[in-house]
Formats: sequence, C-alpha cells, structure tokens
Amino acid sequence: MPDMMGKMDIAFPHLGIYLTNVPKSFQIGNYTIALYGIVMALSMLAGMLIAAWVAKKTGQNPDTYWDCALYLIIFALIGARLYYVIFFWEEGGYAQNPLSILNLHQGGLGLYGSVIGGLVTLVVYAKIKKKKLLEMTDTVAYGMILGQIIGRWANFFNREVFGRYTDSLLAMRLPIEMVRQRDIDSTIASHIVEGTNYIQVHPTFLYESLWNLGVLIIMLILMRRKRFTGEITLVYFIGYGLGRAWIEYIRTDQLYLIGTDLPVSMVLGLGMFVGCGIVLIADFVLAHRGKLEMIDYSKVPEFVKPAKDEAKDEVKEETKDEANDVAGDEANDVAGDEAKNAAENAAINAAKNEAKDAAKNEAKNAAVYGEKTEKQGKATNEEATEVEEEQAEETKEENQEES
Repeated sequence: MPDMMGKMDIAFPHLGIYLTNVPKSFQIGNYTIALYGIVMALSMLAGMLIAAWVAKKTGQNPDTYWDCALYLIIFALIGARLYYVIFFWEEGGYAQNPLSILNLHQGGLGLYGSVIGGLVTLVVYAKIKKKKLLEMTDTVAYGMILGQIIGRWANFFNREVFGRYTDSLLAMRLPIEMVRQRDIDSTIASHIVEGTNYIQVHPTFLYESLWNLGVLIIMLILMRRKRFTGEITLVYFIGYGLGRAWIEYIRTDQLYLIGTDLPVSMVLGLGMFVGCGIVLIADFVLAHRGKLEMIDYSKVPEFVKPAKDEAKDEVKEETKDEANDVAGDEANDVAGDEAKNAAENAAINAAKNEAKDAAKNEAKNAAVYGEKTEKQGKATNEEATEVEEEQAEETKEENQEES
C-alpha cells in the first residue's frame, strides 16, 4: 500500500483492497448529483419493495404499503433531520443560525430519528385507515432493516461514520483531507504516521451494514415462524438496538444526550434491546399461558395466498358458479326437452299399444261373432234340411195315396 494516497482513494490494507478515484458525486450538465442521495433513494426503494413483498407473502394487500410509502419517507426524513439537529444544536451552529436546519446539503441525518418518524407515521396511518398497527410494523420492519443495510453505504461514499483507530482485519484508510476534522479523535490522530496523508479507522458503516444483514436473515427465518403479531417488530428493535449500541461506542461522530457525555444512540440502542427483550419474553410467557393469541405457522405448508390472488380466486369462483348455474339451467332445459320428448313418445307408444290391444279385442270379438254366426247358420241349414225332408216325405206319402 502506498504511503501517500490519492485524494479520492479508499483502502482496506489488510484485505489487499485499494480503490482509486471513488467519487462522492457526479455531474449531469450543470447539476451535481451526490452519490449519498442516490444510495439513500435506492435504500428507500428497496425498503418499500421488500415490505410490499412481505405483505404479499403474508396475505396482506401490498397497495396498502405503497399508499403509505410517501408519508413514511417524508416523515422519516423529517424525523432524521430533527434528531440530528436537536442533539447537535450548539456544535452544529443551529442555535446561531436556525435557518441552516433546512440546509440538507451539509449533511446531518440521525437514523434513530427516521425510525421514530416512521413509527409515528405508522401509528397515525393505521388509526386513520383502520389497519392493524402491529401487523403493519411487522411488515415495515423488513423495509427498515434493508434500507439501513443499503443506506449505510451512502456513508462510504461520503467518507463518514467511521470509528476509532484500529489495525484489525477490516481496517480502512481514508485521506485526511476528505474527512471532517471533528471526526478525527485522539486515537486516530496519535496513529497518523509522519510522511503519510491518511487515517486508519474502524469502518463502522460496514459493521452496521453486515450486522443488519444478519438481523434481516433472522427476521426472514421468523417470517413463517412468528407466534404472535408484533414479534417481528420486537426482534427488529432488539437486533438493531444491540448492534447500534456496540457500534456507536467506537464511533467518533457521536451525538450526546444534552448536558451529558453519554452517546444518545448508544443509550437508545441499549434501551431498545433491554425494553423490547423484556416485552418479547413477557409475550411468550403470556402466550404459553393462553393469555395471548398465538399464530401457528408450523401447520401451514406454504405462505397464504396474497390478498389480490384471493380476490382473483373469489372472482374465479363466482364466475365458475355462474357458469355452473348457466350450465345447470341449460342442462335442465335439455333434460326438460328430453323428458317432454320422452313423454310424447311414451304417449304415442301407449296410444299404439291401446290401438293394438283394441284391434286384438275387435278381432277376437269378430272371430267369436263369426263362429257364433257360423253355428247359427249350420243350425238353420239343418232345420231347413229337416223341413225339406219332412216336406218331401209328406209329398211322397200323398203321391202314394193318390196312386
């Protein structure tokens, strides 16, 4: 590694990484675009995308979170700025020049302020829209942690948010002229080697980004395993609070509680860790005793269908029912026609059978009548023959007498 670094260079000597000409901004025409702003915008977009994805996977309507996104971004930024100004009031010169509060080009955002601003926004939004607050915080927590993972790399381009001197594996070197002089503490200054133009520090932005990545992984694992609504929110505050507390301890750009030497972010981080940890344990105890409704995702083989898909399924079911009704009506009509035809055919067949039976009866009666008539005819013929014989006998007797 060279003893003299280029103005825009950044190095990680023990990893063998030397980056040259790492820009802080770029030009588009007459406009200067800060990479800090680009990275922050990307972090916000990524945060909303994962929140919408989680909403879809957990059966919520993603549009709810897109509708809330603008309010979240605006008030998170306001909260971040106010947090920084409040705890850097004198040192930042805001007491002497309050209008400089509006000058965001000079930097000055406190991440805890964005968390507080976002949480307040969710409380108000959920109340107005009649949404379940803890369900929303469980979902937005994924967006917050991913946004923080990405957003910390904005500090990388700005050469800020670093810690004390270190010679550890992840030690980072920055040119002295590229960092704020107030961020160089005694541990850093005492290790500046004569004949060099750089400082060697803890890359705390990297520590926090990696730490939050671990928290996100845990949250994703718990997404289908949470036992009650609000659990993910507590895990987020516990994980982020603990990480922020130990990382804040080694940072050189700390903001202090007014009138004390206590880093406010470290105090808040420890408070979040302890407070939310107690609440999480209490909730598990209450759930175990049956006093808190639990969600058993272990019996669910896969994520529930998104709200939109459920709506589509309902429409499909309604369409299917309508189709079945139509098909049923058509079938009934067809069945009715077939029944009608069958009835007509049966009537015709019945008529044919009746006609056939009637013909048989008439033929039978005719035969009986013919037989009777034949018998009568025979009887008449016999009687006539007897009469003729008697007459012939009488005639014969008369002739004999005349003789």
